[in-house]
Amino acid sequence: MRDDNFLIEQNARAIWHPMAHPADMHANPPKIITGGTGTRVTDIHGRELLDAVGGLWNVNLGYSSAPIKAAIASQLDALPYYSGFRGTSTAPSIELAYELSQFFAPEGMVRAFFTSGGSDSVETALRLARQYWKIRGQADRTKFLALKKGYHGTHFGGASANGNANFRRNYEPLMPGFFHAPAPWTYRNPFNETDPAKLTQLVIAAIEDEIAFQGADTIAAFIMEPVLGAGGVIVPHETFMPAVRAICDKHDILLIADEVVTGFGRTGAWSGSRLWGVKPDMMCIAKAITSGYFPLGATLIGQKMADAFETDKTSFGAIGHGYTYSGHPVGCAAGLAALAETQRLGLADNAQRRGVELAAGLQDLLARHEAIGDVRSQGLMAAIELVSDRASKKSADKKVMTRIAEAAYEEGVMIRISGSNIILSPPLILTSDEVGTIIAALNTALASL
Repeated sequence: MRDDNFLIEQNARAIWHPMAHPADMHANPPKIITGGTGTRVTDIHGRELLDAVGGLWNVNLGYSSAPIKAAIASQLDALPYYSGFRGTSTAPSIELAYELSQFFAPEGMVRAFFTSGGSDSVETALRLARQYWKIRGQADRTKFLALKKGYHGTHFGGASANGNANFRRNYEPLMPGFFHAPAPWTYRNPFNETDPAKLTQLVIAAIEDEIAFQGADTIAAFIMEPVLGAGGVIVPHETFMPAVRAICDKHDILLIADEVVTGFGRTGAWSGSRLWGVKPDMMCIAKAITSGYFPLGATLIGQKMADAFETDKTSFGAIGHGYTYSGHPVGCAAGLAALAETQRLGLADNAQRRGVELAAGLQDLLARHEAIGDVRSQGLMAAIELVSDRASKKSADKKVMTRIAEAAYEEGVMIRISGSNIILSPPLILTSDEVGTIIAALNTALASL
């Protein structure tokens, strides 16, 4: 490893960073993180920070989970890689697929198709949805419905499903056949409705109208996050996802739950679908499947779809899709260890308890600081939306958001800025004291404006 001076000098020179302007990275080099343990990371200058971002929604078990590290090391010794192509399997992939079918049995999931991450999982779900309707003899069902403010990854399919212009415009034209309904967002919506139950009814009516306009027999699937993450932690009313499920059943449309963020306990339930009492037709998972220790994801498939594929007698049932690292044995070994630890530690329960404390702290910040327009949270995923004026809801500018992030960093807490939102997604092993640390740092940072 090169010395620190080399790393600082070359930072953001030979590398382009995700979701960032290269010129900005040159002008303001990103933080260099060199270590991590528990809920905390250390930067190149030796500063220790509580990671209120949890890596990127994914380091649920923190940075020093010995069972995951041991599982990775053991599998590297036994078999560092083998392909899932050519009619071969590995022991970890077989075992993890079984364990996932057991863990997500309440959601009705019975099969797993392994991927390298969340965007891959979404892409797989979209492709399998179209293929399912070909098997069913309804090849006209090619369209997808999604929500504005939703986020579904960076591949062209997922990006086309994204409902945020920030993730679309630079890559347009995207794929045809994707249509969007308003998000169930009480703070900003085209109906000016602040009552979440009434807003649900209005959005559901808009979805029904879009289905009627497109023609139900042309729609393959509705894809949604149970709680919208990157769009600003938009938490729908408890009736919203069940109402979407009912619409999909009414019109024979598949429901894809994008659980890349919400899976494995972050919402305070083991999945967002389980939180709202819904059984989707497919689930997209990744991120916390290995607690971020290895790139891995999966598309989970329900019984109806599994039956259609496995009883098909034509070429339409053959899966002409996959990745070099589908079912990577090291990743699956890491996934098995992470799943066992996640259940042993009861991370969903801890996320629920700490989430109540975090929500209370956010409400206190809202009362204290005029710069906050809205706060939203579910379990240990939260957003603080900053405005320059509460009455007009005009969003805070980039300079303000940068100042807040830097001030929080000086207070020893790493936060994430997304537009005018402060996003919080700490590890699910978070303690009550650490919730207090996050709130205190944010309070100081907001007071510095």
